[in-house]
Amino acid sequence: MPTRRSFLGAASSLALPALFPSARTAGAQQTGDTSMTPDLILHNGLVTTLDRANPTATAVAVKDGLILAVGDDRTIMALAGSGTKTIDLKGKRVLPGLNDNHTHVVRGGLNFNMELRWDGVRSLADAMDMLKRQVAITPAPQWVRVVGGFTE
Repeated sequence: MPTRRSFLGAASSLALPALFPSARTAGAQQTGDTSMTPDLILHNGLVTTLDRANPTATAVAVKDGLILAVGDDRTIMALAGSGTKTIDLKGKRVLPGLNDNHTHVVRGGLNFNMELRWDGVRSLADAMDMLKRQVAITPAPQWVRVVGGFTE
């Protein structure tokens, strides 16, 4: 059975050639094709590419919200046009496509009705009353999951 790591590795390796067409982009720039001029260049950073052959880079070019090219600072900065915004990352890390990497979608979807949220609870008496009501509606053998909130 494949692991999550092996699945993500395989999926990212299939998508990378489409996401990082640096050779095609460089050729387009040399022929004067301004449609391939990046809107944004992030440089002087640590770019995680998820490409096993080239796992890191120092710069990334973006056009219309999509990654146009990744590579070293010299190569990517050569793609800049007069309207390209550049951001010096000052050695900071860039991770592609990760949005809120700490979610509990499956747990939340499967157990939402069995979770007790204590956000905004003001007293121990209120917390215990809420817990008693949640126990009454949580089916056996499930546990009541108390998440967030109350700290008395």
